[in-house]
Amino acid sequence: MNELCRVRAITAFTSLSPDRNTWEAVLTEAKQQCDALSGALAAAGYTVQSVRIVSNPFGEYIDTSDSAAAKRDLAQIQDILQRINRGGLRIRFAVGEARNEQEIALLPELIRDYGDLCNACVNVETDEHGFLNQEKIRICVEAVQKIGAITPRGEGNFNFTVNFNCKSYIPYFPAGYHRGERGKCIVIGLETPDLLVAALQDLENRPTEHADYFQAAYQAMSCALQQHVDTVQAVVAATPLAAGWQYIGMDTSAAPSKNCASMVDVYKLLRVPYFGAAGTVEASALLTRVFKSLKGVEAVGFSGLMLAVTEDEGLAAATRAGQFDIRALLTYSSVCGIGLDTVPVEGNTSADKIAAIMRDTGTMAFRLNKPLTVRLFPVPDLQAGEITAFESDDLCNCAVLAIP
Repeated sequence: MNELCRVRAITAFTSLSPDRNTWEAVLTEAKQQCDALSGALAAAGYTVQSVRIVSNPFGEYIDTSDSAAAKRDLAQIQDILQRINRGGLRIRFAVGEARNEQEIALLPELIRDYGDLCNACVNVETDEHGFLNQEKIRICVEAVQKIGAITPRGEGNFNFTVNFNCKSYIPYFPAGYHRGERGKCIVIGLETPDLLVAALQDLENRPTEHADYFQAAYQAMSCALQQHVDTVQAVVAATPLAAGWQYIGMDTSAAPSKNCASMVDVYKLLRVPYFGAAGTVEASALLTRVFKSLKGVEAVGFSGLMLAVTEDEGLAAATRAGQFDIRALLTYSSVCGIGLDTVPVEGNTSADKIAAIMRDTGTMAFRLNKPLTVRLFPVPDLQAGEITAFESDDLCNCAVLAIP
């Protein structure tokens, strides 16, 4: 078994039409491609954690005239997915992007009622002068606040994110979306923090000079990742897909979770005393360079450093120890990956503050030409420094952060 490297996601991108009678065939075909690859990768010794399906923008196939109509359509999709996935791997579904005020306004109730089968994102663009779409940000803030208020412990925001400068075909949720540009396709995402830790621990004759050590660490992590990227892609290439389907690449991010080594462990092995200490920015930049150094793979999605606060036990512990704040996370995003991801904030945070931090993130994304997202969890009744009591299996409990 390749225990140090797992396949976090096999993600199928497909399109649904308004004809509900076609939905089962479309979703079944997508699931079959994921199953074929899952079986092949398992035979090669890889643990596959989930299969995922991402649709075209949901306003193209779901009745968005009101919440009752939209819920009826989602109930049908839920029934189909349950029917075609009996006894299978965990299957997650993204309804695609919400494109306008009416669609965004539907999301809180849809997420409350359908959760992991209603992952959704909003893409915030800039105008011809480079200014962010302020109205869309305002509407997104309203959605974030309502989701926080109507879902238990505010956990529903796990299924909603705001994208800035994010291209389509991200295999991870809820940022993943597409507009049918490349037809029916598959993207793979790996979980590799355990592999990175092992590569650094096995580094022989560790140089004492900082520059020499960073160079050696870079080579060790790159080589370890390259080996598995090559192996996984060889398995994918040898696995026939149905007519019209194609594999288009891999998100090379480490994709940490609560069930593997923390990225904090990687930082410590890079000689940063703790996540948030001086040296964190430099180490973040090094890791990003590693993820972008891989050869022979079309890197799609984020393909960078993910710092998902409530999905990484080390980062969660660092919040409880007060070792970083939300401004530090934004600073690290300037040299790495995902932005402000799964960050618990005070339940009474004002709309103006949430909008301002979104604008900061969006400005950085477009100014530096990198994909960044904002996935905030306003936690009802909690203030900065208090500890969350999340019950989701995906989430670690953190100290709530303040938006200054």
